[in-house]
Amino acid sequence: MSESSTQAVTAASAGGWRRTTGVAGLAIGVLATGAAAGVAIERMTVGRGIRREARLVLDSAGPYGSLRGTPGKASADDGTELYYEVDEVEQPEAESGRRRRLFGRRVPAPVTVVFSHGYCLSQDSWHFQRAALRGVVRSVYWDQRSHGRSARGAAQVERGEPVSIEQLGRDLKAVIDAAAPEGPLVLVGHSMGGMTVMALAEQFPELIRERCAGVALVGTSSGRLGEVNFGLPVAGVNAVRRVLPGVLKALGQRAELVEKGRRATADLFAGVIKRYSFASRDVDPAVARFAERMIESTPIDVVAEYYPAFDDHDKAEALAHFRDLPVLVLAGVGDLVTPSEHSEGIADLLPGAELVLVPDAGHLVMLEHPEQVTDRLADLLVRTGAVPAGATVGGYGSSSTAQPR
Repeated sequence: MSESSTQAVTAASAGGWRRTTGVAGLAIGVLATGAAAGVAIERMTVGRGIRREARLVLDSAGPYGSLRGTPGKASADDGTELYYEVDEVEQPEAESGRRRRLFGRRVPAPVTVVFSHGYCLSQDSWHFQRAALRGVVRSVYWDQRSHGRSARGAAQVERGEPVSIEQLGRDLKAVIDAAAPEGPLVLVGHSMGGMTVMALAEQFPELIRERCAGVALVGTSSGRLGEVNFGLPVAGVNAVRRVLPGVLKALGQRAELVEKGRRATADLFAGVIKRYSFASRDVDPAVARFAERMIESTPIDVVAEYYPAFDDHDKAEALAHFRDLPVLVLAGVGDLVTPSEHSEGIADLLPGAELVLVPDAGHLVMLEHPEQVTDRLADLLVRTGAVPAGATVGGYGSSSTAQPR
């Protein structure tokens, strides 16, 4: 960051933090000012008290994020405690008896599907897919470091190190070692989670070669994220991008004040989240509120720790490790965070991959159009042998409030 930019950040820190924390809180949403313009009229016509009550009702009524599995903890290479949950396959009683009778003989480990979530989310972002696959396939859901129920990154807290995508790849390896030490794997990643899967392949190619049966990359990118304009004018994006790392770092050092600002501007913040999460107009308000809760629960200092990693991310060469595997590449056509062109670029590098572009879908496509995501994922699991062709995968519902035609 330039000297003048540094001076500007320092001056803001010293001068008007209490007056500007509302605006500062919005800074963690990508270019919040431009996004907020689209929701201003709605905010003017509905009272703040009514909106607050509506959020409380949605929080109490929405079942999203309520699914739990058998908990476990893995230790990352820097000592960070990573939280995961396992959903086991439901075995018919006769099959369980057969396995007991095979005691003393090695029974092949089942296929395990490992789900990695995105930036500022948690394992609960896979709610619909988890509901559909429970009992059908062995699944592992985990929280990335400093997200969800995982501990704060030890290297970040103790040594002030920024997060790297390479570190996330090693974290995923630690989770696999703890939760699925043997047997075939299907790796599923959304956004940053997809980048995590790529980093795993780059650093542990033998794991991919020997154990990986398939890969699903949802709304993600293999690099060139510095070129994304988030649906806003390029000139403005470039100006913000130059100073944003320094601003986020400064905000992270005033985390308590910024969090107060985020709460004070919750109404506008909700509009920003909705714009960058969804593309369709009829998303279930409870689903939108669920996404908002996940994102707003990520502390500003964690947001700051992660942000620089995305500009450095370049894993195009790592994709070669997936070339001989069944691969699903899926994205929302209206994704403003990792545009669908990035998924098309991944598919170009993996000619055998299935490319699915979901119309009228944004970045959180697995919450916005869960039925389409789960259908394609179920097909991938059948192709990898993780799910028998005759198995029933259903119950994932829809997040749309529109009535079926």
